[in-house]
Amino acid sequence: MSNNEQLQLWYREPARDWVQALPLGNGRLGAMVYGRVADETIGLNEDTVWYGGPQPRSNPDAAANIPEIRKLLFAGKVQEAQRLAKLALTSTPKYFGPYQPLGNLQLDFAGHEEEAAGYRRELDLDSGVVTVYYETGGVRYKRELFCSEPDQALVVRLTCDKPGGITVAAHMMRRPFDGGSTAQDGSSVAMTGQCGPEGVRFCSYLKAVAEDGAVRTIGDFVSVEGATAVTFLLTAGTTFRDRDPLHACKAKAEAAALRSFADLRCRHIADHQPLFRRMSISLGGVPDRNLLQLPTDERLRRVQAGGEDNSLISLYCQYGRYLLIACSRPGSMAANLQGIWNHDYTPPWESKYTININIQMNYWPAEIGNLAECHEALFELMERMLPSGRRTAREVYRVEGFVSHHNTGLWGDTAIDGVMVRSAVWPMGGAWLALHLWEHYRYGMDEAFLRERAYPVMKEAAVFLLDYMVEDGEGRLVTGPSTSPENVYRTEQGELGYLCMGPAMDMQIVHALFRSCLDAGKLLGESGDFRRRLETAMEKVPQPRIGRHGGIMEWQEDYEEPEPGHRHISQLFALHPGEQITEETPEWFEAAKRTIRRRLSHGGGHTGWSRAWIINMWARLLDGNEAYSHLMELLRSSTHPNLFDDHPPFQIDGNFGGCAGAMEMLLQSHGGAVHLLPALPDGWSEGAVRGLRARGGLTLDFQWSGGKLEWLTVACSRSGTLTLRTPNAIGCQEIADMELRERNGGCLLRFQAEQGTTYQFQAVGR
Repeated sequence: MSNNEQLQLWYREPARDWVQALPLGNGRLGAMVYGRVADETIGLNEDTVWYGGPQPRSNPDAAANIPEIRKLLFAGKVQEAQRLAKLALTSTPKYFGPYQPLGNLQLDFAGHEEEAAGYRRELDLDSGVVTVYYETGGVRYKRELFCSEPDQALVVRLTCDKPGGITVAAHMMRRPFDGGSTAQDGSSVAMTGQCGPEGVRFCSYLKAVAEDGAVRTIGDFVSVEGATAVTFLLTAGTTFRDRDPLHACKAKAEAAALRSFADLRCRHIADHQPLFRRMSISLGGVPDRNLLQLPTDERLRRVQAGGEDNSLISLYCQYGRYLLIACSRPGSMAANLQGIWNHDYTPPWESKYTININIQMNYWPAEIGNLAECHEALFELMERMLPSGRRTAREVYRVEGFVSHHNTGLWGDTAIDGVMVRSAVWPMGGAWLALHLWEHYRYGMDEAFLRERAYPVMKEAAVFLLDYMVEDGEGRLVTGPSTSPENVYRTEQGELGYLCMGPAMDMQIVHALFRSCLDAGKLLGESGDFRRRLETAMEKVPQPRIGRHGGIMEWQEDYEEPEPGHRHISQLFALHPGEQITEETPEWFEAAKRTIRRRLSHGGGHTGWSRAWIINMWARLLDGNEAYSHLMELLRSSTHPNLFDDHPPFQIDGNFGGCAGAMEMLLQSHGGAVHLLPALPDGWSEGAVRGLRARGGLTLDFQWSGGKLEWLTVACSRSGTLTLRTPNAIGCQEIADMELRERNGGCLLRFQAEQGTTYQFQAVGR
């Protein structure tokens, strides 16, 4: 059985709608391939096509009213506080513009009147190539499509087995915002326009290179007549990066046209595969060949009907990694709510960077899944946000440091976004994002990155919080006005509230950020007033508390919830992605279980991304069967035929969160130890992974059977004490002095690891 068979999404018919199409991307340029026979549609995206331009938005009355809003909240006058907050804190204008499609590429084929036979449409994750095969009119046709990062182009190759059998007309459109295209020469057309009066100007440029037959432009169509093979090259850009996007797009297309298709394909694969092949995963033994011979949509329907399919889970996990490679590269914009793939001009939630969990979830697989470079696009976005975040801190809160609220976009906007106070008034987005910088350091151990890029942003986010937080009546330092993202509570007087002081998630993020700054500062030799302020504040930050239902309290008061099955489970940030709740805090650990069960008993997990978060939480709670059941539920209830996550509608964070959750079930590295098979479900009693990364500069390969490790290799990029937690005893002949003791039915190993060394372990007694 070839590895490629296990890494393909494939179908027996063209896509009927967008969530059946297959995604391609090179970070900046995205495509959705329908694979239609006579009239192919390819949806196009470019990562900087956002409506509108940058503009100051802070409400001029915000700062003067913050003290009054706090006073009302402390006095229990929630409704008055919420009314004043809506008036005084809502930005002007209230919203910034959405992420928009670039348009569509249409290919209209002549001689395709007969019904197609032998149809197959596939996406090969290993090569990053979509291929379509079919036969019509006695002619066998093949299409190959990929988005090349080296050549910054969508490449569409059409071939047939009959000389001169291809006659096709190609054009681009952007309905309903279609400004038309213009012929550039005898083989090219360009579509240009602008995303609103102050928005970017964009261009998409299409060039045809035929090996035989004729190529000409008619109107704004490129017509290829009587060819046996033709390659279309599509490039795109905006004024966000290029002053003259038409000139830049033409130059890229002409440069790509100088290369053969074989060369373009080789360059693309040589760029893609070194990233994708860093990690492999096999679950539950040898994949069932009968399942692999079924199309992906049929396999998914089989699972949705109650079937099991471990190889589909492996494929889903690798698909998540593929999507991250395709939509987030150094120099590209970060992955938004839909990655890079959006077909609506007014998409759900404007397809923004929603930073009260969604964009963070997009990057959960980056480090553990061996795609650290893909994290870079998020860091670049954060750096673009810094000037705005400093301005928002001064104008809205009259404090120093860096702040962001629950949304941002192309221009790095950090203002309160929208009129819905229960989501918009939440000033913790910048602090949560800063923790991603710390995580990147912890996995890679690059001190230069920590010193030059991570710590300065972490420090600014912490400075904001130190200045912004206030003491409550019990001497605790709390945030506020704030919310527990998008949830509501009921006061003792029966009023519905959402605005509050010191919600649990805020305080857990504060704890994580302050702790990270202290640890980073110690590594970098930080001393002085900032460190002293952190240490003093840490003593006053509220800890998680257990409420009347036995779960972790979401607010400082033990309110009842009108929506006990709410999709956000914000009070468990400290469990995941935070590290404050672990086995070492048994009361909180058990309370976290009760929190999730209560949510689920009232209908929680009903959105794709929420279900994905629950997978990660159960993995952190070391319950593999629970984590597995929710991974299966993600596939059964929240997955489209092309394996895109269904919020509903499509939202890509569920893909990334589900992928990360599967890896978290196999490897965890928080809490000072690398834990192998921490949440292994019964159905994954045997398997193997290669290339998972752990905090501390480690890369691991391992195989298991019967729920026990057979062998393990650990490659160390840094020296230091390494603690391994394993389900069974393992040994390594290369380590002379290794501490070994039993723990919770498994083993704990500790030894001094040397930089540049790979250690090979074998199960004891095997």
